[in-house]
Amino acid sequence: MKKKTRVGLIFGGKSAEHEVSLQSAKNIVDAIDKEKYEVTLIGIDKEGKWHLNNQSHFLMNEENPKLIEMNKSNQHIAIIPGEDKQQMMNLKETVKLEQLDVIFPILHGTLGEDGSIQGMMRLANLPYVGSNVLGSAVCMDKDITKKLLQQAGIEVAKSVTLKKHQKETVSFADVKEQLGLPVFIKPASQGSSVGVSKVNDEAAFRKAIEMAFLYDHKVLIEESVEGREVECAVLGNEEPKASLPGEILPQGDFYSYETKYIDENGAVLEIPAQLSDEEIRNIQDTAIQAFRVLECEGLARVDFFLKQDGSLVLNEVNTLPGFTKISMYPQLWGVSGLSYPDLIDQLIQLAITRHERDKSLKNTVE
Repeated sequence: MKKKTRVGLIFGGKSAEHEVSLQSAKNIVDAIDKEKYEVTLIGIDKEGKWHLNNQSHFLMNEENPKLIEMNKSNQHIAIIPGEDKQQMMNLKETVKLEQLDVIFPILHGTLGEDGSIQGMMRLANLPYVGSNVLGSAVCMDKDITKKLLQQAGIEVAKSVTLKKHQKETVSFADVKEQLGLPVFIKPASQGSSVGVSKVNDEAAFRKAIEMAFLYDHKVLIEESVEGREVECAVLGNEEPKASLPGEILPQGDFYSYETKYIDENGAVLEIPAQLSDEEIRNIQDTAIQAFRVLECEGLARVDFFLKQDGSLVLNEVNTLPGFTKISMYPQLWGVSGLSYPDLIDQLIQLAITRHERDKSLKNTVE
């Protein structure tokens, strides 16, 4: 019998998107091909401790997105950088874990998709799913993302960037004149609409800035773009491919955290979106272009506004998009002919292929 590939699924994290990650992990565990893969669950709690978890009870209240919680184990683990094999140790029993073949870090937000965990996996010499350190870091920072996309000729929403020491100097009147109303205020390095506000007046403006700075040291004030909200999933390394696009039809004011992950009736997802062939090709081509410009690998979800004149405004690129049962990324690949288990399989194989590619590089001078 062929030996199963051992996958270390890292989930949770010290992030505002901790609960989203728990939902994503549950869906991956349920869907992964058990004949091909053996999963080791590694949960990171909100304090940053790493736990070795059991599949049968690694979550509490798993069917309730509002109450879902990681079931902390009493077995903590640590990574041993520099080891070629058995890079993780069970601290309670002071024994090395059986060798993991690949890491699937389904960690959303801070310390999960910003290059931090990716750098740790590089140091530990472990293949991992998703973009490398550079691609993860630049996509996490919406300010840097915008600058790189603009340089490549890809249209993005106009915005003003604020550092914390500048928050008292920004004028609502100046912002109104420059960007119009309403505006969106968001932390520069958060996902899942965490800390995002839509504002129309000065009182709400000040309050929204204060809230956004609770989650980041840099904040974006962004114009409101009128257009259809469409998303495209990208998959691959050197030769990425794009899914059919989907459209978000929010039932509330905008596509908030609650709408994305808590309220299944908060938005209608039209998958695939009702678009012309030309619009589909434009969205797919621009998504792949952005994927390459931002040094992405493995996977990304690229979000756009499709304006009435047919032009595209790129809103955001997410390098570790949600894998919950109502998440757009796996659903887009589903309608594009790639099932959830096959999608997981391809992501793992892409990670292993890239690791083998990276190992071929020299690290000595001859």
